[in-house]
Amino acid sequence: MPPTPPAAPTSGTVLAVCRVHALLPDDGAVGVTAIDKRPVDGPVHVRRLGLFADVQADRAHHGGEDQAVYAYSQEDADWWAAELGHTITPGLFGENLRTRGIEASRAVVGERWRVGTALLEVTHERSPCATFARRMGLPRWVKRFTEANRVGCYLRVLETGDLRAGDEVVVEHRPDHGVTVADWFASRTTAHETRGDVSRRLLDAEAAGDVRLSDEVRERATVAVAQSA
Repeated sequence: MPPTPPAAPTSGTVLAVCRVHALLPDDGAVGVTAIDKRPVDGPVHVRRLGLFADVQADRAHHGGEDQAVYAYSQEDADWWAAELGHTITPGLFGENLRTRGIEASRAVVGERWRVGTALLEVTHERSPCATFARRMGLPRWVKRFTEANRVGCYLRVLETGDLRAGDEVVVEHRPDHGVTVADWFASRTTAHETRGDVSRRLLDAEAAGDVRLSDEVRERATVAVAQSA
């Protein structure tokens, strides 16, 4: 029999809490970007739409309750550091939380994290965009980031509260459907033979009351199931 895979971690640590440092000029349609996130000291209050004093410049494509907080793990940042030959400092990818021990890209959709006094719920992946590519200044960055599938996860805020660097991240609930953020991203960005299966598992889990999908995930999953029928 094949070896049993190790159980996913149920706790980790917040290494840094990051919010916008300054709005920067950008060649996109909005003209500025808030991707320049940097670590802050002390507790930060997290509300339904994200961290206090954080902003999103392009609100048509970023932000909202299902993208209130963006988490990226140190494990993925270390992988990129080896690939790119330089340190991926907290906030460089525009994340609000840099974690260790909890790998954000491998979090299960609908997983709930207790961080400080806040309760957060994993909604979906971060899709790389042209703004991110301009931030990194590397050729083919969107394609490279997509192929690596180390995308981190967005979270909605179920309970507002305060969080800070050094807080423990505790998984209070992990849905049984088992679809991770990376599974979902791979199924919708490649010619993935399990696209319909992954989507069906998410829709079935929502129908059973085990997860509340974001509108974006639900719509994409519904289309994928219909196409695979």
